Amino acid sequence: MQTLWKGSISFGLVNVPVKMFTATEDKSISMRYIHKTCSTPLSYVRKCPTCDIEVEWEEIARGYEYESGRFVLFEKDELDSLNGEVNKEIKILDFVALDEIDPIYFQKTYYLSPGDTGTNAYNLLLESLRQTGKIAIAKVSIRSKSSLSCIRVIDRCLVMETIYYPDEIRSIAQIPNLPEQIQVNDKELTMAKMLIEQLTSPFEPEKYKDDYRAALLDAIQHKIAGEEVKIAPEQQRTNVIDLMSALQASLEAVKTPSEDEGKTDKKPKKKVKVLS
Repeated sequence: MQTLWKGSISFGLVNVPVKMFTATEDKSISMRYIHKTCSTPLSYVRKCPTCDIEVEWEEIARGYEYESGRFVLFEKDELDSLNGEVNKEIKILDFVALDEIDPIYFQKTYYLSPGDTGTNAYNLLLESLRQTGKIAIAKVSIRSKSSLSCIRVIDRCLVMETIYYPDEIRSIAQIPNLPEQIQVNDKELTMAKMLIEQLTSPFEPEKYKDDYRAALLDAIQHKIAGEEVKIAPEQQRTNVIDLMSALQASLEAVKTPSEDEGKTDKKPKKKVKVLS
């Protein structure tokens, strides 16, 4: 696994050298744009419309548009200098309980391993977090971008999650048509809670599959073999019923075998569409 970043965790006066690795990978299937006429892949060119020339990387600066068509320019070293010494430091600010952070804040996950030195300090921080049940809130700069983050424990590894700053989270007040008061029918609520209980199980991530990616890979293999790709027609949902009936049908569909013992009606359950 390739090291993404090297630095240290600042923990009071304790310094914990660490190496950072990306914890997740995007398995989306990459598609290129192709010219239909000649089947040539299209390329993207950095072209200046004023000079009418292709621009090399060394001729490119970064710019902020403060007014329409007016920019202030920055060189890479200017932007890097704004981060100062924090470029290689994960500075712990506070310790909090994990359940105090709403998942909306989380961005990307990184594994942290001990550096070439400092294994004892790494183990100390890891075990301290484990036994106190806390996570650390820290600041870090990765690739010239400052991020808020949290450090927690997964098994024998320290894990860093970059998280959004509070002003990057949009207020729900901006969302239209939200109910001013939440009112529900008591019987429907009881059945909905029963349905939730019936569908509740331990989280087993291995049982969830990317059906679209599997279907796309299968279609790719068919096309490579020169075969026609056949698309299954989507099943139509034609029976429109009320919410209570939809809840009842859903509960019937998830009943356990023991609950169905002695029943002779084995008709397949129909999909339902609920009137809004």
